[in-house]
Amino acid sequence: MEYRDYYQTLGVAKTASDSEIQKAYRALAKKYHPDVNKGDKKAEEKFKEINEAYTVLKDKEKRARYDQLGSSYAAWERQGGNASNYNWSNWRQGDYRGTAYTTQDFGDYSDFFEQVFGDFYRSGASQRASAGGFSDIFSGYTRQGGSTRQEATAQPIEKEVEITFGEALRGTERLITLNDSRYAAKIPAGAKTGTKIRLKKVLPNGADLYLVVKVAPDPRFAVEGDALVTDVKIDLFTAVLGGTAIVETPDEKVVLTIPAGTQPDRKFRLTGKGMPKLNGAGARGDLFARIRVAIPESLTSEQRELFEQLRKAT
Repeated sequence: MEYRDYYQTLGVAKTASDSEIQKAYRALAKKYHPDVNKGDKKAEEKFKEINEAYTVLKDKEKRARYDQLGSSYAAWERQGGNASNYNWSNWRQGDYRGTAYTTQDFGDYSDFFEQVFGDFYRSGASQRASAGGFSDIFSGYTRQGGSTRQEATAQPIEKEVEITFGEALRGTERLITLNDSRYAAKIPAGAKTGTKIRLKKVLPNGADLYLVVKVAPDPRFAVEGDALVTDVKIDLFTAVLGGTAIVETPDEKVVLTIPAGTQPDRKFRLTGKGMPKLNGAGARGDLFARIRVAIPESLTSEQRELFEQLRKAT
């Protein structure tokens, strides 16, 4: 029987905190879960290994026992020993009261787990709490000897989907493939980062899948709710004397009148030129043109003289 490195299985350090262990477990369990890897025996075995590792490392008592075993086994190896002649029975547990569990209650644990933790005794309620796996990642389901059974209402799952600014502006679709079936998820115009799109009862356990929208940044526009902010560069003379500037909106370019004495960072409102309002029947937010004044970095001697005269006059 070979020693199993549960920390390596979850990809965490031996000093990892409980939250780090849980985070690593959740990510791996979602990746290798049998319901999303149907027919993949390697993924199923990997899922069992992950579940076994988490069952030990999430429990302070079992983790402490396992850490002691790891130190003892490492010392044994340094002395030239190996798995075949290591006395595993020294690590078997057997002093707990209650109802004994079997590996079928949890789902095909290894001989290593059985040898080290096989005589733990638990009540039926704590058996289910210790199982981890299904119930931790897919609420309402529990692992039973390599199969699944539903115990409560299946909980929805969220998945992030990224769209471009243009897609958020016009609306778009994403095709989602689940169990050889394809679903068209319509993302409405005006969707923002955090908007959720519900696909009703499409998961293998009958639960809903929520697509959580993430809008990719656009170099031209900053999204602030239904409003947009864009920077408009003007020269110093236009800021001082007034003039016009071209403003790019999501739909077109418009001419903006700049009054004399316009200060840097001043914002001009362009009504109805912002983002569509989600489910707003065509209504749109506003666009704010933020003035950026370009200061000359170099001047001719004549220009410098004129600026000096202006400074003296003020």
